[in-house]
Amino acid sequence: MDSKEAYLQCLEKLIWAIDRLNAEVEPTELARIAELIVQPMTGSWRFFHTPEHIFEVGGKEDAIEILAALFHDIVYVQVDRSINFNVSYYITPVTKEVNKQLQIREQSELSADATFEMVMLVFGFVPGEVLNPFSGQNEFLSALVAAKALEPFLKREQLLQIAACIEATIPFRPAEGRVTVSQRLYDRLQAINSLFNLSLTDEEMRETIKKAVRISNRDVISFSHQSSAHFLANTWNLLPETNHNLTCCGFYTVRDYRIAILKMEGFLSYLQPEVIFRQFEGCPDDRTYQRWETTARYNLEIAKLYLGCKLAAIALLEALSSSLGINVSLAMMMGELPDRTVGGVRLESFFPEIEKPYNPKNSLESEVLNLLENGRAKSNSNSDLEHSPLATFVVKFVGFDEMCYQCDRAKELFKQNLEADDFITDFNPIVTKIVVDSILKLFESRKSTIYRHYQIISELKSKPQTNFQERHFLSNG
Repeated sequence: MDSKEAYLQCLEKLIWAIDRLNAEVEPTELARIAELIVQPMTGSWRFFHTPEHIFEVGGKEDAIEILAALFHDIVYVQVDRSINFNVSYYITPVTKEVNKQLQIREQSELSADATFEMVMLVFGFVPGEVLNPFSGQNEFLSALVAAKALEPFLKREQLLQIAACIEATIPFRPAEGRVTVSQRLYDRLQAINSLFNLSLTDEEMRETIKKAVRISNRDVISFSHQSSAHFLANTWNLLPETNHNLTCCGFYTVRDYRIAILKMEGFLSYLQPEVIFRQFEGCPDDRTYQRWETTARYNLEIAKLYLGCKLAAIALLEALSSSLGINVSLAMMMGELPDRTVGGVRLESFFPEIEKPYNPKNSLESEVLNLLENGRAKSNSNSDLEHSPLATFVVKFVGFDEMCYQCDRAKELFKQNLEADDFITDFNPIVTKIVVDSILKLFESRKSTIYRHYQIISELKSKPQTNFQERHFLSNG
């Protein structure tokens, strides 16, 4: 979706939501807000947290949910590496940077601002608090921008509801004892409603939490996708957002790629399916909630095995290339991506057929092998292949148990607890020889391509008079 289309859709949703809330806003103001939202959402680093994402998260039925979704990712410091200049207008009066971290200003530095105080209490933050990028920093700042941008037009009760919905998008938080994340948010709403003499009834506050739950669940709904290929495609959209080297037109290093895969494998291995989705007073119903959690659990198992195989394969490539330096490009070792060169040769072109390929032992292994061989669904980033030819070849040769073993060894290699030569020594020697031979053949094919130019020069030198000599003669009179 290009910026113009995103702007028009955003403006359309703003007009609809504002009308449903019976607010009066000049068209020029709505146009300004739409531009405020779309600018950061269409930034060069955005591959997952895009306009399409915020439109999906908001749904189509509730004005508060739509407005909250439009703003909920407007600030994403780790992805954008900064805060959009126009967005910062709402943030700098109440925050500052201290030791490269964002911090809420001390009480003595803050002006009286009921809207800001209300948003701060929604998140349970206090003046002087250092914001944690992984514990609500971006969501808090996004909610603040939403509240301040909409403050001239909406009631304070509505601003509170929007801020609560954005707070709920802080992901992957466990319950504290028997008190869920949603229950804690409800308790804070009750306190804020009383403190600021707001007019929300208890029923309205409970409905607000249900809106927040719906927003939160739609934000992470890809975990429950029935197709693991699409789940992994969404995962791959996240990689370049926080691994910016992967956006460099395919010219990233073996190490860059490995770091990105390692971080994602570590995150998904740690993530528990119980903390992905939310439920509050029957929203969603038990059957839906259980289905989502069960599917997410399976997708996580798929992802862990899939990423583990890719880590083991890339570790072999990194170990083999280590003697050349740490900045060896992946394209150098594997060949250019197919859409980057016409008739280019890739490493897998030299792999032999395996006479007796590994036969998967269960449905999980079968699905992962299929994903490796035939690919994930298409992602927004074109910096990587959808399929995994090296990992596929190694899995078919040694099987998944061996790949899991090599994945554990790979992590020791990455921690520098294992030397590259030691890692190679305990890798299947036949596989290693085939990969090394294929790399040499890939290099040889490049040598032949370059050598063709040497032949052209030699032929020109053998001619009695070349165009170069004629130009040289004329330029010297």
